[in-house]
Amino acid sequence: MPTTAELIKGCQKGDRKSQYQLYQQFASGMMVVAMRYSKSTQEAEDILQEGFIKVFQYIKNFREESSLGYWIKRIIINTALNHQRNKLYLYPMVDVDDMKDGLGSVSVENMAVEELMELVQSLPTGCQVIFNLYAVEGYQHKEIAKMLSISEGTSKSQYSRARKLLIDYLEKQSKWGNERIQ
Repeated sequence: MPTTAELIKGCQKGDRKSQYQLYQQFASGMMVVAMRYSKSTQEAEDILQEGFIKVFQYIKNFREESSLGYWIKRIIINTALNHQRNKLYLYPMVDVDDMKDGLGSVSVENMAVEELMELVQSLPTGCQVIFNLYAVEGYQHKEIAKMLSISEGTSKSQYSRARKLLIDYLEKQSKWGNERIQ
């Protein structure tokens, strides 16, 4: 098994075997990232494929300032954002102060990871993207606003809207059992 440094050098030379091995090493983890920003498996696969094309195209620029996995993850996220940019139908502004803070009595402990992912995927695209960037990836609203060319207030509003939609769903699920809300 080649080292990461050997894989990088091979990929920089355009070696197909190195590219395949790099893809095999990182694809499943990056598919999870792509799924968080997509509405379907097919869409996530498209993001993953496009992202890895960019990885192989730009690996010559990799400067090892961060781990290779983090660098690839950034490319997948940026690819997903570019893919979604044309579909960002953002909800109107919602006053952040009007939103509940925390999940209250709602619990996600008994939910499977797949079920949580489906729930996040069911969010409107703008809410989904901003929820992932803020809650999962750890970006600040100021950074998100810059990345998406929106105002910081819009980022906060979309995040609050996403939280409210998730809380509403979880409260209804708790109240009505495991029924799916359409």
